[in-house]
Amino acid sequence: MRSKYSGKHFVRFYPCERQQAFFDAHIQAFNFFGGIFPVLIYDNLTTAVRKVFQGKRRIEQESFSKFKAYYSFTARFCNADSGNEKGGVEGLVGFARRNYMVPVPEAESLEELNEKLLADCLSYGSHKMAGRSESVADLFVGEKAHLLEQPNIAFSNTRPGDARVDKYATIMVDKNRYSVPWKYAGRKLKTIVHVDRVEIFADGKRLAVHERLFANNKWSLAPEHYLELIQQRPMSFASARVIRQWREHWPQALHQLLANFCHIQGETKGIKDFIAVLMLYSRYKADEVETAVELALEKNLSSSEGVRHLLIYSNEQIVPIAQLADWSSLPSPDLSLYDVLGGVQ
Repeated sequence: MRSKYSGKHFVRFYPCERQQAFFDAHIQAFNFFGGIFPVLIYDNLTTAVRKVFQGKRRIEQESFSKFKAYYSFTARFCNADSGNEKGGVEGLVGFARRNYMVPVPEAESLEELNEKLLADCLSYGSHKMAGRSESVADLFVGEKAHLLEQPNIAFSNTRPGDARVDKYATIMVDKNRYSVPWKYAGRKLKTIVHVDRVEIFADGKRLAVHERLFANNKWSLAPEHYLELIQQRPMSFASARVIRQWREHWPQALHQLLANFCHIQGETKGIKDFIAVLMLYSRYKADEVETAVELALEKNLSSSEGVRHLLIYSNEQIVPIAQLADWSSLPSPDLSLYDVLGGVQ
């Protein structure tokens, strides 16, 4: 989003071009500018326009009309195939690519990447455009007074729905699968789809939260949803999809602990006991469990109970016991009396 007067702009990355991302980008931009531009100019993107007629007439997407009404701005659409009518934004695409993405930025997550991009947008405030004597930030100070005030509560950019749990203990949302605890197989559950996550509910209780997947036929499986079932059928451990996906990210200590358990206890009992260790991830932080596993290997512990006790005592707070003030105490015992009893003089 770019201001036509001051040139102040906002750029943000999304993994898709769906309507929820489109709305979220607007909300983030309104927060960035500290207000809402009374008029926003668009090309005829399908997230906003359902049908384009000759001239300026458009049939808008119903959800976009609701979004527009909520924030009280006017949408103006370009003529078909006339991107030059919003040339400032078209130019911003090239500017952002050259200045913000060369060299290719590196980040651990999309959130971190957007934080870097936000810093770039803010630093652009000191820039002076050709033909202007004032900086972008100075020009925007005068422009901001003309922006519309934001509502106290942001637009509810969520999509509620229903989904039935299949035999894999997953539900389908936008052609991707998300796991729930296996005991809910066959039940119909409620979902709330956000731009970045999927929440799943049963009887008003939140069962699971997954990072939202894009593309098609992807699986988001939480190991804790399946461990109890796999423990009952330990020979399925190696072939279970959730375990195969999780093992790729295990530290070496977990692989070694599994091997030790199987060697000492036998394969079946060793796997079942090792799953008890994996269940500890739902109660303790990952780094705490992995530290306890490493210590268990050092101490040659060969059971899940040993790992559990290491976790318990590592998290136990030792409270010092202070002496009671003004508390009368017995006199020190005279042990010489025992010599008399024993006939020692």
